Amino acid sequence: MDKLYLGLALFLLLTLVAGMWRVLQGPTPADRMLASQLFGTTAVACLLLLAQALQQSALRDVALVFALLAVVTAVAFVKRIWMEKHDN
Repeated sequence: MDKLYLGLALFLLLTLVAGMWRVLQGPTPADRMLASQLFGTTAVACLLLLAQALQQSALRDVALVFALLAVVTAVAFVKRIWMEKHDN
């Protein structure tokens, strides 16, 4: 079962390549922000899979911190875009 978790974590890491392409080629800042949210979500999922496979409960705590940071960055982005639209 541990090999399955490790394989799924590797697959999720490979999906980050698609996300990196979107960050580099995204036509709008919103596309880039959504791709960075993909990084946060994928990092949380990878850490949870690794925590289960390696029996390391500390990785669950790190995953929780990453999830909270992803929310903060999304709120900061929306606030910035909201202010730019209303300043014009």
